[in-house]
Amino acid sequence: MAGLTVVDTVRRNGFDGAVTLIGDEVHLPYDRPPLSKQVLAGDWDPERVRLRSESELHDLDVDLRLGIAAIGLDLARRRVTLADGGVADYDRLVVATGVAPRRLPDTHGVRGVHTVRTVDDVIALRTEMRPDARLVVVGAGFLGTEVAASARRLGAQVCLVDPAPTPLAAVVGAEVGGFVAQLHRERGVDLRTGPAAAVRSLQVVDGAVAGVELAEGDIVPADAVVVAIGSRPSVDWLAGSGLHCEDGVHCDPTCSAGSGVYAAGDVARWFNPRYDVEMRIEHRTNAAEQARHVANAMFAAEPVPFAPIPYFWSDQFDVKIQSHGLLRDHDEVRLVSGSFEQRRFIALYRKGSRVAGVLGVGDFRGLRRWRTALDTGVEWADAMAEV
Repeated sequence: MAGLTVVDTVRRNGFDGAVTLIGDEVHLPYDRPPLSKQVLAGDWDPERVRLRSESELHDLDVDLRLGIAAIGLDLARRRVTLADGGVADYDRLVVATGVAPRRLPDTHGVRGVHTVRTVDDVIALRTEMRPDARLVVVGAGFLGTEVAASARRLGAQVCLVDPAPTPLAAVVGAEVGGFVAQLHRERGVDLRTGPAAAVRSLQVVDGAVAGVELAEGDIVPADAVVVAIGSRPSVDWLAGSGLHCEDGVHCDPTCSAGSGVYAAGDVARWFNPRYDVEMRIEHRTNAAEQARHVANAMFAAEPVPFAPIPYFWSDQFDVKIQSHGLLRDHDEVRLVSGSFEQRRFIALYRKGSRVAGVLGVGDFRGLRRWRTALDTGVEWADAMAEV
């Protein structure tokens, strides 16, 4: 997403020099968010997630190198080394290598154990989602809950496990997490949370997963397991390059990492002056916005900072959850309209004396109102006086 958006934007801006797009997957660039939802549930054919056709990419006049991983970077020579023995020299480089899923220990090569990151991952998982298949999803973040919802729609028996107190607890807090928990339980998901739901090990028979052993010894039978325990930035290939790559490629507020290198998307860690903090965001909307920013900043005489208000959405069953701003590490959550029972509500998140974020379900006019308030920087006391 981010890499293609950079290419598209520089061409739209009139750049007529050589452009090379390198990717380790063999597929044409595609959209990832629908994988865990529409594609896994069978609503979309996998081809539908493709972002550009071959002819459209040809019209962009881009040297497209697919199925070839970048394995090294020489800042002094401005050269990227590729896994096929080739190199790519550059005047400006955008690192948009995304993230890789974290895995459970000792699961490599075990049949039936899946991660969900690529279109091939989802195609492989989809073949196991027959009615009444026993699926255990490890991790109840956004990806895990979306996979669980899609699998239930297909008729699978789903057990969702996470040692946190509720789904999405680290992001949305226990209050909204409780709403998500109820949503899943009502749809037949066997949701297990808290310390007892931590995974101790997998049960493997003849090279295939047969169950998941939890912290207190309970064994959940499984025909398939999806591991959704987070991800890590794909920066191993930058080791020794001189770039600062702890938890992402570190950039200044304009998304420059120095020496003609920029970063965009899930892999980019930059200083957001709006919040006066470094952040790295794993979501499609940020990837596209940041890529467009980088495409402009690379050629600007005085590039401006990238200072977005973060946004995310998640589709689970028939519910769309949307949020603007920062929800993590909040001090307070308060429902200002609607209720969980109605499945229509707006929740505000306080950090210090200010409204840091807003989350909404079923009331998107109200959500837009609070998005506008976030842009101006509303005080919590003023917000409470309005509701």
